[in-house]
Amino acid sequence: MQSEKNYFRVVFVILSLISVSIILWNTYIFFNELKENERIKMEVLSAAYAEILGDDDLEASVADLAFEIIKSNNNTPVIMHNYESNDYDVINIAEDQVENENKIEALIELFKTQYEPIDVTYGDEIYATIYYGNSTIINKLKYYPAAIIIMILLFVGVVYFFFRTRKAAEQNRLWAGMAKETAHQIGTPLSSLIGWTEILKSEHINPEYISEMEKDIFRLQTITDRFSKVGSLPVLNKKDVVSETIKSFDYLKARSSKLIEFELEIPDEPIYVKLNKQLYSWAIENLVKNAIDAMKGKGKVTISIQKNTKSVYIFIADTGKGIPKKDFKTIFKPGYTTKKRGWGLGLSLTRRIIEDYHSGKIKVKQSEKGVGTTFQISLRLEE
Repeated sequence: MQSEKNYFRVVFVILSLISVSIILWNTYIFFNELKENERIKMEVLSAAYAEILGDDDLEASVADLAFEIIKSNNNTPVIMHNYESNDYDVINIAEDQVENENKIEALIELFKTQYEPIDVTYGDEIYATIYYGNSTIINKLKYYPAAIIIMILLFVGVVYFFFRTRKAAEQNRLWAGMAKETAHQIGTPLSSLIGWTEILKSEHINPEYISEMEKDIFRLQTITDRFSKVGSLPVLNKKDVVSETIKSFDYLKARSSKLIEFELEIPDEPIYVKLNKQLYSWAIENLVKNAIDAMKGKGKVTISIQKNTKSVYIFIADTGKGIPKKDFKTIFKPGYTTKKRGWGLGLSLTRRIIEDYHSGKIKVKQSEKGVGTTFQISLRLEE
């Protein structure tokens, strides 16, 4: 199926290139034909001028015909240098372009690059030289291929954006459906576990055991709540990001290997932002778990918080293997993973939580091979 899609893409690209090439080739031919017609028209114009300038006894009817030929040119710019009077006759050129001799000479040089000048001769004598440039039609046609290419590129861009958006929407619906189904599936045994803990309490089981079970049940309830929020707009409340970060920190530290050293660098005062605490803690946990994986279960994780007048910044640093700079943005795409097992959704989900749900930003602040990586989350302060 995938090979068929690739085949059709290749065919589409080839047909598009052929179509563009045919359009450009025909435009080129048409352009040259128009230029040749301009040349013929100027030769006729030159002959008309020659009759008027060279024959003082020209019959009235012939003279009128010659003048009609001259007047019929209403779109090709012409400068005729009359040698006898050493002046210039101008046709179809704005006055400000020929207001002095320097501008006329500059225009003549331009016309020379477009067409070969034509001498006005009568007999063996040269009376004048005609310099002429591209007509309005030719000037417009000159940009026609570029306009066609731009239109084709825009069309391809719109089609690509449409299919990409449609595919992304389908993926989002799929992930949202899977998340909600997961929450539903967890909910059934979770309710049963809650009932069993109540039974165990009545059996006078060691309270410490039950307390630990209740912690894990609460954890499962949090996970269920998180998954149920995927695909829907979460409610954001004014929360202290410092205390919420401490909660996530304490939870992860208690359940991580003793080979992982945790360090917390936070301000003493509360910092308030618009937050959904379940999703925020999920984002922090994803980043910390990603850091632990990068360190292969041994190293140091540091969580620090800083702020300025507008934003608060949460940094999660590790002493892992580092991330190549070329992958700084790629790691947030769904499916990207360096692990043999895993779906590559952790960082993608984290970015969605921070950027889509909290209108914040997440990025790789810095990373060095063999030294470690620092992720930065930025959220807007709440007054």
